[in-house]
Amino acid sequence: MTEHIVMVGALNADLGIRVDRLPAPGETVSGREVEVLPGGKASNQAVAAARLGGRVRLVGAVGDDENGRMLREHATAAGVDVSFVRVLPEVATGQAIIPVDDAGENSIILVPGANGAITPDDIPIEAYTDASLVCLSLEVPLPVVLRAASRAVSVGATVVLNPSPYRPLPGELLDAVGVLIVNELEAEQLLDASIEPAWPAGAEALRLALEPHRIARIVVTRGAAGAIVVDGDDITEIEPTAVEPVDTTGAGDAFTGALAVRLAEGRSLADAATEASVVAAFSTTRRGAQPSYPTIAELAEFRDGR
Repeated sequence: MTEHIVMVGALNADLGIRVDRLPAPGETVSGREVEVLPGGKASNQAVAAARLGGRVRLVGAVGDDENGRMLREHATAAGVDVSFVRVLPEVATGQAIIPVDDAGENSIILVPGANGAITPDDIPIEAYTDASLVCLSLEVPLPVVLRAASRAVSVGATVVLNPSPYRPLPGELLDAVGVLIVNELEAEQLLDASIEPAWPAGAEALRLALEPHRIARIVVTRGAAGAIVVDGDDITEIEPTAVEPVDTTGAGDAFTGALAVRLAEGRSLADAATEASVVAAFSTTRRGAQPSYPTIAELAEFRDGR
C-alpha cells in the first residue's frame, strides 16, 4: 500500500472501570479495578488500521502530560505517524471515563481537554500528502471536522465519516462525505425518526434521505446483528461473527480502522465491511480499546480457529 490513510480527531486516555453492572441514574455501584489505556476515536482508528498493515497518519492534539506521551508512544509502536499530533502545553490530554460491566457493555463520559482546544489551523495540508482516505469523527470541534473534510476534498481523498458522538450535521459536511459509517441509533438520528425494527429496509430509507448530498456508500453497524452495506442501488447484509464479548469499548473504531485499510487496498465496500465486522468482533474478546485490536497474524489465527 503506497497511499496514506489520515485519521483526524480525538486522542483520549481511557479510564476503564470494571463493574458488576452499569449504574442506574442516581445509583452508586462499586468498581473492582481501574486501568488507564490509550483511546479516543481517531487514535483508536489509527492504531486499528496500522496493525492491519495500513500506512496511517494521525492528526489531533494532546496535552504536555503523561497521558499525552502514553498516547503518542502507543500509536508510534503500532506504526502510526504521529508527527501531526500537536502537544498543547496549557491544557490536559482528553480523557474518557468508561465503566464496563460483566457482559462487556459500557458507558462513556468524555472530558475533551486538548481535543476541545484544537483549531482548524491545526489541520495542515501537509498531512494529506499521498492520502487516499481521510477518516473523521465528532469528538473534536465541528469547525475542525469541516476544515479536515474540505482539505480532503481538495486533494481528491475520500472522506469517511463516523458521526459519533452524534450531533446535527451541516449540509456542507454531508456534501463532502464519500463513505458514511453509522450505528442504528445514529441512523435514526439522521432520519429524525425511529426506523427500528425495519432493517434492512431502514438502510434504503437512509440512502434516500441522503441522496441530496450524493452519499451513495453507507455502512450501518448493528453490533451483534452484523452490518448492512449500501453501495449505490445494492444493499448487502453482513452476517455477524459470534463471540463471547469481554469488553465492547472501541469496537466501532476497530470496524472503521479495518474498513479504511481494505478500502485503501481497493476492496469493494461490502468486502471491506465483511472483514471489518470480523475485526470488530475480535476486539470485543479483549479488554480495552487499542489493546484489543488484532495484528494481521492475530486476525489470521482468529479466522483459522473458527
